[in-house]
Amino acid sequence: MVAKPKAPKINDLIFKELIKRGYSLEGNTRIWNIADSKLWYLTPDQAQAYLDLDDSKNYKGVELELIEKNIGEISQEINGEDINIIDLGCGDGNKAARIFSKLKNKAKVRYCPIDISGYMVEKAIETFSNLDVEEVVSFQYNISDFENLENLMPLLTKGNFKKNVFLLLGYTLGNFEVNELLYEIRNAMRWDDILIIVSGIENEKWKKWAKTGKEDQKANNFFSKIPLQLGLSPEDIEFGTRLRHKRVEYYYTIKNEKNITFQNKNVTFNKGDQIVVAVSYKHNKDNLLSILNMQFGKVFFNASEDKSTFLALCKK
Repeated sequence: MVAKPKAPKINDLIFKELIKRGYSLEGNTRIWNIADSKLWYLTPDQAQAYLDLDDSKNYKGVELELIEKNIGEISQEINGEDINIIDLGCGDGNKAARIFSKLKNKAKVRYCPIDISGYMVEKAIETFSNLDVEEVVSFQYNISDFENLENLMPLLTKGNFKKNVFLLLGYTLGNFEVNELLYEIRNAMRWDDILIIVSGIENEKWKKWAKTGKEDQKANNFFSKIPLQLGLSPEDIEFGTRLRHKRVEYYYTIKNEKNITFQNKNVTFNKGDQIVVAVSYKHNKDNLLSILNMQFGKVFFNASEDKSTFLALCKK
């Protein structure tokens, strides 16, 4: 007797989000939009797939070049003071470690990684534990979203580490509504604190990526873990990317009608339905500068040579 294949494991949080949001109609196509970065790292497998994707991206070199090119400006703002490096959306901590390597002889550093994924926080702590850093902060608020920053800040005022350097690297800014995220960070900052942002600018490079991104196997490996945790199989879905409304959308088209039952609720995916799993916003340079200058009193802005990426240094 041949054993039946195991049914795919359904993730409670992803399924609830799907039920809550439902679908919209675009012509005859049903669009299930569950794009929310909080759903990307629910398991260690998802988190590691993201790190594999991040490590493979061509833009990573551009990001690190921008950091190195502007390290003098960053160092000048720190001015030799002992600092807390607060790494928002820390990943494995390697990008923050690049900044630390340039500053370690100029200031004492206490490192505080913040991420929605406990797996990422552990990786970042491991990265910095192997460096000559003054202290690596580990407490309950490490694993949180950015809305909890107000709870975090009082815990970082002990000792001589009074100045905070917030990092928003890895194009994390593009995963959120920009004004809302910057407002949350600004509210957590003190007047002398610094925010360093590296993210993408709308240009032809991103438009090309939106057309060809569906061929990126590591992107598919990462994002597919969301529909697969809805009870779908790899044979049921097809990966796609597109540029719409100033953002890159990552989505899956349903290839086979599928009925999913979970916790006494039933969802039927029709052939041709689309599940949007992620969006990445791309703003043009003028729009970005306008937003940053509205939120912050002092903004230093520098774009990469190919105009695809920017570094901003912001103060209240």
